[in-house]
Amino acid sequence: MLRSPAVPYVAPFAVFMALLALGSVWPLTGGADQLARILILIAVIWAVSRPVLDFKVRNWFGTLGIGVLIFVLWIVPDLLYPGYRHLWLFDNSVVGTIHSSLSAAEKNDMAVLALRTFRASVLVPILEELFWRGWLMRWLLGPDFRTVPLGAYSATSFWVVAILFASEHGPYWDVGLVAGILFNYWMVRTKSLGDLILAHAVANLCLSVYVIAAGKWEYWL
Repeated sequence: MLRSPAVPYVAPFAVFMALLALGSVWPLTGGADQLARILILIAVIWAVSRPVLDFKVRNWFGTLGIGVLIFVLWIVPDLLYPGYRHLWLFDNSVVGTIHSSLSAAEKNDMAVLALRTFRASVLVPILEELFWRGWLMRWLLGPDFRTVPLGAYSATSFWVVAILFASEHGPYWDVGLVAGILFNYWMVRTKSLGDLILAHAVANLCLSVYVIAAGKWEYWL
């Protein structure tokens, strides 16, 4: 049976979402839990997605800037208005509530923090950019998405991806929407998977460092 051309783009994201869904019943805890998830994701990316990966960066300055900008926009609402995230728009039965997935012990475990940072800043950018802007943004323009160039624009694909990307981020859907718009814009501008992976990695790395340094664990859902 021929494998669908979408598999290399979709499989890592699907596995990632499945691991998140299984989080409540996953028997491992602490560093073992984090390491197991990371090894599974690395194995899937390496075995399935390697042929379609492109890490070449076309616009270093702009890409780094987009990553930092998204990080700043992500935390600004809570800095300006500490109770912002508890408004009904962001704290309800539909989008969920703010709570960290880390236990009190894990917040003091350097191995857990290092592994979680690695997952967020290295693996998540790869699997999310493959799915959202490497595949879905093109597939919405035509089922034979391989004939659609990276960064091809239509208002429908642009906004559908931005809104779905926002919904993935639960109580942070508002800043998720802003990030989705900026990521989509940068894909249209650069037409480069490598630039998007780097921008996403910078944003997530900055946020991870901020989470650990400031003790803002609520950002790690």
